[in-house]
Amino acid sequence: MNKLLIKGFAAGAILLAFSYLALYLLVMFLPQVAEQYYNPIFDLEGDKTYLYFLHPFILSFALAWFWRRFKSLFHGPFWWRGMELGLVYALIATLPSMWITFSSLAVSFTLVATWFLYGLFQAVVIGIVYAKISP
Repeated sequence: MNKLLIKGFAAGAILLAFSYLALYLLVMFLPQVAEQYYNPIFDLEGDKTYLYFLHPFILSFALAWFWRRFKSLFHGPFWWRGMELGLVYALIATLPSMWITFSSLAVSFTLVATWFLYGLFQAVVIGIVYAKISP
């Protein structure tokens, strides 16, 4: 259990660092997409802001369980196994949630597409971390 906690926190910290990097890259390379976050639908102030920063850790622990349970199904070098985990997660979790988000909220397709790609990126990063430290 201690190993799971250490791995989960390590992967979460790595993912949090990549989250900050992705935020800066979004503003730098896709400023028109970043401007959409000024919409009042996004509440970046208040008591719930910390939940945004906990997301990488929630995701890392969820995928730690998934990895521990299903890692024997992934074959090849560690980076390929990590990419497979990311693709599986993106297809079974991220794509359906982005589908319902786009169909029910007033957000642009571009914004939802970047969320999907970011979710895929997060899962691949965590998958590579877990495939490397817990083969």
